Parts: sequence; structure tokens; C-alpha cells
Amino acid sequence: MKKYIIKRLLWSVVILFIVSFLLYILMRSLPTSYLEQIARQKSQQPGSKSFEEWMQQLEATYGMDKGIVPGFFAWLGKALRGDFGDSWKYTVPVTQKFKEVVGISFIMSFVVMILEIAISVPLGIIAATKQYSWQDNVISIVALAGISLPTFFTASLLKLVFSVKLQWFDLGGLVGRNYDILSPSGKKMDIALHLVLPILTLLIASIGAYMRYIRTNMLEVLNSDYIRTARAKGLSEGRVIYHHAFRNTLITLVTIWGTSLPGLFSGAMITEQLFSIPGIGYTSYQAMISGDIPFSMFYLVFIAVLTLIGNLLTDILYAVVDPRVRID
Repeated sequence: MKKYIIKRLLWSVVILFIVSFLLYILMRSLPTSYLEQIARQKSQQPGSKSFEEWMQQLEATYGMDKGIVPGFFAWLGKALRGDFGDSWKYTVPVTQKFKEVVGISFIMSFVVMILEIAISVPLGIIAATKQYSWQDNVISIVALAGISLPTFFTASLLKLVFSVKLQWFDLGGLVGRNYDILSPSGKKMDIALHLVLPILTLLIASIGAYMRYIRTNMLEVLNSDYIRTARAKGLSEGRVIYHHAFRNTLITLVTIWGTSLPGLFSGAMITEQLFSIPGIGYTSYQAMISGDIPFSMFYLVFIAVLTLIGNLLTDILYAVVDPRVRID
């Protein structure tokens, strides 16, 4: 296992190096006139740097005055020291802005992940063990509806019902108008209430696929020979399902957990945009459409790192939950 982890880490470093280089090439492929236009726009903002300072910063940070390979290594050297430059849009260091907004996205994604597992696992098992029953039909309809409905439609529907009609929640934003006069506990509650609809939107959009994964995997396991053998030995149905069959379904859960890691920190770009939640997804989207190259470059490399870590953890957990898997 130790040799395997070291091997995978080395390969991950190589892959990350290649991905970063490709991203750098794409960034360097942007027209110079576009970069000058963005720098000129940013220099006209109150309290911002001059046009020459913006261009000098870009050249110094990304090695624009050098070739692609020397420029990439110049950028890489600073990135390894945690220096990703200043954000064009937010006029603060990229890492500082990232730290300010990543927390709210992590909280949302973590709550959604917990609810996904807590809801999709039992419903998926019920649908599989009661195949073609009314319970299975209802769960399948709900799952397909969640898969089919676009995020913007779900968000709009929730806002129409709970914000416009019932007026239980605000239409958007992270805090209400009276946030500053609330007590510390009241401020936390205010933020929590503003996150209810975004979390519900994310949950509806993802829970359907997870239920289908669990149901399909459970049906395959329940039709296996060793399950029929366990039943023939006189084991109770509950022990057969939750001890023998469910253990093999853990492979599906491991895959879900591993692929969910990037989402824990990358934010929900569409949902945060629809509800004006200033998380990392919303911030990154605003940076990209504003031509904020330093922040966009950092964000894309960060997602690549999370994806590699998620894949590594998934492979390791496979061997933990399934003794038949052997890592060489």
C-alpha cells in the first residue's frame, strides 16, 4: 500500500505539472490587445494601479516577456511559494480572496454531501429490495425528476414558492437587511436561513443520480450467487441485505465520496450565481467573465489538485471496503 501511494503521488505530480503547463499555454494564447484592454479597464477603477503597473505585474507574474517554457517555469516558481499574483477584479492577492470565499462554499457542499448519503442510501436500498413496487416507482420518479430538472429551473421554482409566495426566505444574498443589528447567534441563524434554498437546490439536482446508482448496484448484488447462498442458509433478510449486500454497495459510495471532494471546495457555480451567494463558485465565475487571469489560473489549478486527490483517495478506499481488491 505504501509503495502504491508513493507511486500514485509521483504520477499525480507529473499530471498536475502537465495540466498546469496546458493551462498556462491557454492563458498565453490570449490576444495581447485583450490583455491590454483589461489592464486599462482595471486601471480606471478608483484606487487601482496604473495601466503600466497592471501590465508590469502581468509580465512579472506570468513571464509574458519570456518564451512559453521559461515563462511557465517563472510562474511555477512563484506558485510553489504560494504567490499567484493579485486578482484583477478584486485588487487583492488571489489567495487572500480565495480564503475569504471558500468557507461558505465548503459548508454548503459538506451539508449537501451528508444529506445526499443520508437520503439516497436508504431510498436506493428500498427501491432495490422492493423492485417494481409502488415504493420503487415513486422513488424512481423522484430520482428521474431530480436528474432531469435543470438547476436554474429548480432554483427559480423554489424561489417562487418559498420566497415570493410564502415569503419564508429572501430571494438571494448571504445576509439580510437587518444583519448588522442582530446578535451573534442571530447573525449565524440569518446566514443559515439564506443557505436553505441553495442547499435544497443542490440536493435536488444531485440526489436523483445517487439514488439510481445505489438502486442499480444493489439489484446487481442481490442477484449474485453468494446472496442466494446466504438466503439458503437461513439468514434473515435484514442480515442478507444490510450485512452482505450493502457491503458490496460501498464501492459505489466510495466512488461518490471520492468524486465529491473537488465539489466540497470548488463551489456550485450556477447555484451560487442564481442565489447571489458569494462563495468560491460565484467568485470564480465573476473573475472569469471579467478576464481575471490570475484568479482563474489559480482556481483551475486548484480544481486539478482536488481531482487528483479525490481519485487517489477513491482507489485507496476501494481496497479498504473490498478485500478482493489488491493494490500492487
